[in-house]
Amino acid sequence: MSIKVAEYLFTRLRQLGVGSIFGVPGDYNLHLLDFVQPSDLAWVGNCNELNAAYAADGYARVNGLSALITTFGVGELSAINGITGAYTEKAPIIHIVGTPARGLQETRSLIHHTLADGEYGRFADMVSHVTVAQVDLKDPRLVPDQIDHALRQALIHSRPVYLQVPVDMVDIFIDASNLTSPISVPSAPATGHEPSILQRILERIYAAQRPLILIDGESRFMGIVGHIDTLVKTSTWPTWTTVFGKSIVNEQYPNVYGIYSGSLGDPLWKDYFDSADLILNLGPHNTSTNSSNFTVLPDPGVTITFSSNYIQIGSDIYRDIVPSNFLSQLLQTLEINRISKINGPAKSVIKASSLNPCDLITQKHFYRTVNPLFRDGDVILTETGTAAHGGRNFVLPQNARIFGPVTWLSIGYMLPATLGAALAQREQTTSKDTRAFLFIGDGSLQMSVQEISTIIRENLNVIIFVINNNGYTIERAIHGRKQAYNDIASWTHNLALRFFGASESHAEQNSFVARTWGELDAILRDERVRNGSGVRMIEVFMGKEDVQGALLQLMEQQVANE
Repeated sequence: MSIKVAEYLFTRLRQLGVGSIFGVPGDYNLHLLDFVQPSDLAWVGNCNELNAAYAADGYARVNGLSALITTFGVGELSAINGITGAYTEKAPIIHIVGTPARGLQETRSLIHHTLADGEYGRFADMVSHVTVAQVDLKDPRLVPDQIDHALRQALIHSRPVYLQVPVDMVDIFIDASNLTSPISVPSAPATGHEPSILQRILERIYAAQRPLILIDGESRFMGIVGHIDTLVKTSTWPTWTTVFGKSIVNEQYPNVYGIYSGSLGDPLWKDYFDSADLILNLGPHNTSTNSSNFTVLPDPGVTITFSSNYIQIGSDIYRDIVPSNFLSQLLQTLEINRISKINGPAKSVIKASSLNPCDLITQKHFYRTVNPLFRDGDVILTETGTAAHGGRNFVLPQNARIFGPVTWLSIGYMLPATLGAALAQREQTTSKDTRAFLFIGDGSLQMSVQEISTIIRENLNVIIFVINNNGYTIERAIHGRKQAYNDIASWTHNLALRFFGASESHAEQNSFVARTWGELDAILRDERVRNGSGVRMIEVFMGKEDVQGALLQLMEQQVANE
C-alpha cells in the first residue's frame, strides 16, 4: 500500500473534515496545489497570505480544523501574523509550506525567497513560537507518522501546526497503511483523584445559596459545549459569559444574562457577582481584553474552575483531568432536587426609545436596531473597534454564532475571517439560507478589503455593515483624539462591490448608504437585505468620536485632560 506524499496529506485532511484549503500559489507550492482538487478538496485562492491565514482561522472556528498553503519565506512570513492570532485564540490551522528541493537545501544554494545566507531553517525557527508542532517532510520513511503527529497535535491543543513539503517530495511514494486508522485525540488515564474531587464539587453545589455560572471561550475547544448546555438548563442558575464565551450557550434561556462587564454593566449584576458564594468558571481565557482589564475575574475563594487540563477548587489545583469526561460524570451524579432554586438579578431591559427618522445614527442605539435581522444559524463577526464593543450587546437567536476580537486584536482580521466562517458554515449545512454578518469600521476595512472579491467569487451570503466614522475611532478613544495619525483616506464604499467583481446589476441593487435612522430603517426592511443573496454592503455613517462602553470612558478622560 503506497501513496504519494501530497495524496496522503490531503486524504488525512479530508478524513478530519476539512473541505476547503486557503492560500496563495507560489513557485515552491505549485506542484503541491495540483493535488488539491483531485483529492476532493476545494481550493480557495486568496488575495494575499495574511488574508488567507485570517480566512483559515475563521474556517477553523466553525469547522474545528482548517488548512492553509503558502510558499517558502515570503508567503509564510506574510501569513505569520494570522497564524499568531490563531495560536493565541486557539484556532487549529494546518499551515503547509512548499519549500525548495532537498538538494538545494543540502547544498545551501543562494536562491530566491531565502535570506541569501544558505540557511533554510530560519523561517521554521520563527514559526516555532506560534505553532505547537513543526515537521519537515524530507524522509519518505518518516512522512506518514510525521503528518499524523502534526495533525494530532493540532487537535489536542487546538492550535496551529507547521508542515514543510519540499517540492521534490510532493509525489514521492510513501506507506499508506496509516490511513486505515483515523487520527484521534488520546484519552488521558484516570488520576485516581476523580471520586474525591467529584464529591467535593457536589458538596459545594448543594450548599450554594448564591451561585452563578461563568462561561468563557476555551470551553468550545474542551469539548464541553453540550455539557454546558445541560448544566445551564438543568440548574437554572444565573449564567454569564465573557466576550470570548458569547454564543457558546443559548442566549434565549431565561437564566442567561449576556456578557458580564463588571462596573461597565448593570450594577445589579455586579452586586450578585460580587456576593456569589459559588462560581462555576468554565473554559477560562484570562487575558486583559477578555476580562475588562482583569476587573471581572471571579474570586478564587468561591470559584471552581474547569480548564483544559486542570480543575481548580479554591487554591487547590488538580491536573490531568479530562474536563469532558469529568463533567459528564458530574451531570450524571448531580441530584437536581438538592440544588437551590435561585432567582437571579433582574435582566437589563433596554427600553426601545423612539428614534427620530431625521436624526443621525449613533452607536448607542445602532446595535439594538439591527439586532432583529439575525435568525437561527447566522454567523456574526464584529471587528476590533466600535463594532466589537457594540456587538457585545447583541441578543442572539438559538444556534447563532458570534466572533469578536478577544486577545490578538489584529485589525482587518474579521473580513477574511468572515470568508472562512461563512464557507465552513455553508459546507456544514444543506440549507441555502446560511448567512454571515460582518460589522467593520472604515479603518479596519482598508486592511484587508481585497477579500471581498473572494467572498463574491465563492458566492457566499454575507451582509457587510461598514461603520464609517472617518478613521480609527477606537484609537482616537485610546489616545490622539484630534491627531492626524488617526485619520484615513476617504473611500467611496458604494462602488466596492462592482470593483471587486460583482455584476453591475447586483452591485447597484445591493449597495446601501444610511446616515439617519429613517434611512437605516428603510434598508433593514428591504427584502434584498432581509432575504437576498450574495454580498450586500451597507455603509452606516456615525460621528468619529461616537463611542460607548469602555471606549466612552477613555474618550471622556481625554476630553477632561485637555
